Amino acid sequence: MTAIDLRSDTVTKPSSGMRRAMAEADVGDDVLDGDPTTRRLEARVAELLGMEDALFFPSGTQANQTGVALLTRPGTELLVEADAHLVHYELAGVAANWGVQIRPIATTGGLLTAALVGAALRPTSPHVPRASAVAAENTHNAAGGRVMGVDVMAGIVVAAGAAGLPLHLDGARLWNAAAALAVPISRLAAGAATVMVSFSKGLGCPVGSCLGLRAAERPRAWEIRKRLGGGMRQSGILAAAALWALDHNITRLGEDHDNARRLADLLSDCPAVRASVPETNIVMVDLLQERDTAGAVVPKLAAAGLLMVPFGPRRLRAVTHLDVTRSDVERAAQIVARALA
Repeated sequence: MTAIDLRSDTVTKPSSGMRRAMAEADVGDDVLDGDPTTRRLEARVAELLGMEDALFFPSGTQANQTGVALLTRPGTELLVEADAHLVHYELAGVAANWGVQIRPIATTGGLLTAALVGAALRPTSPHVPRASAVAAENTHNAAGGRVMGVDVMAGIVVAAGAAGLPLHLDGARLWNAAAALAVPISRLAAGAATVMVSFSKGLGCPVGSCLGLRAAERPRAWEIRKRLGGGMRQSGILAAAALWALDHNITRLGEDHDNARRLADLLSDCPAVRASVPETNIVMVDLLQERDTAGAVVPKLAAAGLLMVPFGPRRLRAVTHLDVTRSDVERAAQIVARALA
């Protein structure tokens, strides 16, 4: 029987329809004179985000790093939630690439707020670094896919603006946040100077992200992307997958959220674990038995046909996606219960 893969929503395989769209894409050399399908995707994403322009990237990390580069200056601080992707999962790129120091903001459950941003601002002094930008994340990966609501985001925009700081939004799973809140994605991007959205998380694409930005910033963003090795040739093959996903896969994200809730509900009957209450498609699973560690349990589950990832010494992460069915999550819960009995 095929293993159930809950390691991430990036493990999905392109559907036949997506592959057909990729094969038939109208393409050109995007570095030399532009790729027509990529231009269509960028225009579509800019419209969805309510922003002036968007630029296509091969990865979310590269798009995030470009957003930070646009908004910061060397020798300054980037204010960001302490467990954000930018802090833990981009190999210190903020410091290594741009000479910017991260100022981590401790939160409760990963939820950054206007008050916390305000409290993190240092008084003006010749002895301490100045802040140059704020970054937020929605949904928050390390917090189990937690959603930042419209009002919370608006408050952060106001707090950052009052301090004269632009805001970058890491919205790798912003599609999930919009689906969970049943609001247009533009409402969750409002006020941000740069917004990254990913197509390979949740939407089933093999590659790709976009950075929403001001039109005037596009030439500089293009140069930064080029410097990072992100200039692509016939990128329309990848952009076509994203366009297909925007037409077909956004509307089904609620199914992933339902399956995550079903998994958490079923795991609540297992005394060996405690599952988080998911807001979107991520379930954090804490191991309660003294003998169980993530390092020991992950291979045991894999041998039984369930793939999950460790997210701490005694925590696992499960992510539902379009290649996971309701019966899959029910079988996954059974595997956990048997393996940890």
